[in-house]
Amino acid sequence: MLNVIAARADSSKGPITSKQIALYDGGIEQAIKSFSPDPSPARIVLLVDNSLTIRADVEKLEQATREFAYEIYEGDKLLIVGYDENAEIVADWTDDAKQIEKSLKSFRKKGEPHLFDALEAVAQEALLPLKATNQKRVIIVISDGLDRGSKTKFDQVLAHLQSQDITVYAVQAPDRTGGALRRDQPKPVQVIDKLAEGTGGRIFPINEPREAAKAICDELRKNRYVLSYSPNNVSYGDARRLLVVADSGINIRAKTLQPPN
Repeated sequence: MLNVIAARADSSKGPITSKQIALYDGGIEQAIKSFSPDPSPARIVLLVDNSLTIRADVEKLEQATREFAYEIYEGDKLLIVGYDENAEIVADWTDDAKQIEKSLKSFRKKGEPHLFDALEAVAQEALLPLKATNQKRVIIVISDGLDRGSKTKFDQVLAHLQSQDITVYAVQAPDRTGGALRRDQPKPVQVIDKLAEGTGGRIFPINEPREAAKAICDELRKNRYVLSYSPNNVSYGDARRLLVVADSGINIRAKTLQPPN
């Protein structure tokens, strides 16, 4: 099963079918068994950088988070997690916008950003238990992508997200490092790019939170599909590149890698 975002470039609403797309697994075209719209509810984690030096004030972080509370669809639920050296639940799973607004007052900027540890905790503790349910599982990172001090390595957490087919979107703050080279891990901008591209998500600027919230929530409800296939002539013990392509006039995204089983 592969989660796919597909939409017509001209914004028309005609259904997209399996005859209009192709899937390559490990460089080999695969036979698609089914390709169907997925209007199921979403479980969305808002993972908010709460560290001291992020180049966004608390009010901007609150606003970016608040917009999602008012844009989610019926049946969707949000989990809000703030992180510095630790990841802490700010608001447990809820669709109550007023409750979410009240909880945002607990945001405060301190400490260093352990982004990779926070992503790992969210994936394993909040979203893995939901894997068997018929619900989309999504993380929206509100951050510049900087990590300082995580025990979890970036490649490790990205592989876990891809193996679970969790989609990561980003509401991106300005890079506080100024693009400085990093010896043992990717630059913040590269982290955001790889998280979104590798899992089939998208990136939005933090100064357009309302547009980001509407676009993401609309996309999850209206443009999400489930593709099923039986991998043929592939090695399950190796990481495999995935490529989904579509006919002209259709924009399509999915995760780009299947980690080894």
